Amino acid sequence: MNTSILVLNAGSSSLKFAVYAVDLSQNVNAEYSLTVLLKGQIADLHSVPQFSVRDGDGRALAAPELSAGQGSALDCLLAYLLARGQSFDLVGHRVVHGGVHYSKAVLVNAPVQSALQDLVSLAPLHQPHNLLAIERLAQMYPHLPQVACFDTAFHRSNADLVQRYALPDALHQQGILRYGFHGLSYTYISGVLANYDKRAAQGKTIVLHLGNGASLCAFDAGISVTSSMGFSALDGIPMATRCGALDPGVILHLLRAHGMDADAIEALLYRQSGLLGVSGVSGDMRVLSASNEPMAETAIALFVYRIVREVGSLMAALGGLHALVFTAGIGENASHIRERIVAQLHWLGVRIDANANLSHGPRISAIDSAISVWVIPTDEEKIIAQQALAAAYAVAR
Repeated sequence: MNTSILVLNAGSSSLKFAVYAVDLSQNVNAEYSLTVLLKGQIADLHSVPQFSVRDGDGRALAAPELSAGQGSALDCLLAYLLARGQSFDLVGHRVVHGGVHYSKAVLVNAPVQSALQDLVSLAPLHQPHNLLAIERLAQMYPHLPQVACFDTAFHRSNADLVQRYALPDALHQQGILRYGFHGLSYTYISGVLANYDKRAAQGKTIVLHLGNGASLCAFDAGISVTSSMGFSALDGIPMATRCGALDPGVILHLLRAHGMDADAIEALLYRQSGLLGVSGVSGDMRVLSASNEPMAETAIALFVYRIVREVGSLMAALGGLHALVFTAGIGENASHIRERIVAQLHWLGVRIDANANLSHGPRISAIDSAISVWVIPTDEEKIIAQQALAAAYAVAR
């Protein structure tokens, strides 16, 4: 039996999408046979939106113009699909935060929507956009099944001790704990790692998801042991506009000495910090790398330093290290950033092959490197499709 699925990855400044044809009769090891029909994104939603789309063979297709705003972007995408005669029977959504209750993808209904709405304060940069897409589709197609796939779910394998903060236990029981994010990307890497490096797949690996949002995750035999992000998507290493780990005393100081309220602090930490805040130039690594401004280099150096320090922390949690994997926009495309990170890990015996690194791998470690280093493109949309199908099919059965 054939069906089609629309995948939506709705972010704060972009809407990524994919349409797959699915043969439901082909289910091997809980994975369905997927054929890409369309894949693309609508980027720069708050400035000059850009619609780009490719067919299943990777050929660029003509795309429409659109106006700013997440809602109009989704409307434009749906109109584009309908104009092409493209229908869909199921929608899978990336939802950043699933809280303590959602450890796997779930078919969306009114109680689920209400529960996810309660988590908006934990991911204010992403969750509202994820839920807006679900709500708009529910209004337009009330009988269309939709599945929420969670970035936090992959890390529910973390031990209770790993998830705890040194706060009163009552707060832990109320859900103030380390969740971890980018789980859909890490799920994909975990699933394909054995195709590149069986030793890494069976052993201790640190995956560096480096994009506008960035984090690191420690894998032991493909299972999340711990990650750099915690209660919110602010934690860990600096990102495009997010600060990364911060002494909570800074927030108290901003409240008391600077008279800032919660909204102003939220805007500062989520939208005005990170690479943008340090450099004063941009949060885009491509812009910073091409800039001659001294603070652009400071921002890059801080980004690299904090990543290297986080690798040391995760390596200690793992009790060793067999491989490093770079993925996501910066991880997959910025060879100079990978080179700088690996150079500062030289003491581990890790060595980079300069030519392989410039050509983006997949293996970029030198022959004499004690630790293998890989560049593996992630595919969150494929994972969303697989998880959505599994959730919807399980309910249908």
